[in-house]
Amino acid sequence: MLIDTHAHIYLEDFKNDRDEVIKRAVSAGVNRVFLPNIDNATVVPLLDVCKKYPGTCFPLMGLHPCSVKENYREELAEVEKNLAGGKFYGVGEIGLDFYWDKTFINEQVDAFKIQCDVAKRYSLPVIIHSRASLHKIIEILEALHDPSIFGIFHCFPGTYEDAARILSLGNFKFGIGGVITYKNSALPDVVRKIGIEHIVLETDSPYLTPVPYRGKRNESAYLVLVINKVAEVLNMPVDEVARITTKNGDDIFG
Repeated sequence: MLIDTHAHIYLEDFKNDRDEVIKRAVSAGVNRVFLPNIDNATVVPLLDVCKKYPGTCFPLMGLHPCSVKENYREELAEVEKNLAGGKFYGVGEIGLDFYWDKTFINEQVDAFKIQCDVAKRYSLPVIIHSRASLHKIIEILEALHDPSIFGIFHCFPGTYEDAARILSLGNFKFGIGGVITYKNSALPDVVRKIGIEHIVLETDSPYLTPVPYRGKRNESAYLVLVINKVAEVLNMPVDEVARITTKNGDDIFG
């Protein structure tokens, strides 16, 4: 009963074989897949996938930082409208991304704060994207100083010292995916220090594919490769890693 806490299998990358992708995931033991939204353009395909695979695919709702533009307030109004009108399991994918484009940094910060407040009102976890922006996000959360904000740092990019600051804020988990299998990744050492009790597993499909499929499209079935690597890093039985990380996911998503 594994959980892929982060996958975008509603994207066009899967349009030709989505049924097979879901079947492979379930056959691999990945029984639940949580789907974070990107922006208003992805809401319909996301919900269509969740309707087609009830009990397997679960929707999240949010505005991705890379989609924060001049009209971000309108996008956020749609996020809240969707949250008010349906069943969602988290607010995401939200956060900051200073890697690709810094044009809308101030708007990204505002959108992040607004969506944290929305998550509080709905008692939902936040799924945080923090590419090239982790320290800024930590500073924002420290300033908010609100333990009712909880969730997952998706594709955690930081050090153990960063993780310690995050853990002092409250109930946050760290999303670990295919990057931990990469040859020069610093994640193995970070994961050893963080400890299994603070980790959830993810694929970020179709991105960040684990070894030996790196460079190809990722999918939820490959979560098993992440589990195997985490078990190796922590010197734990695979079944125990699966059990604990699944429980951690349940703690966040309910």
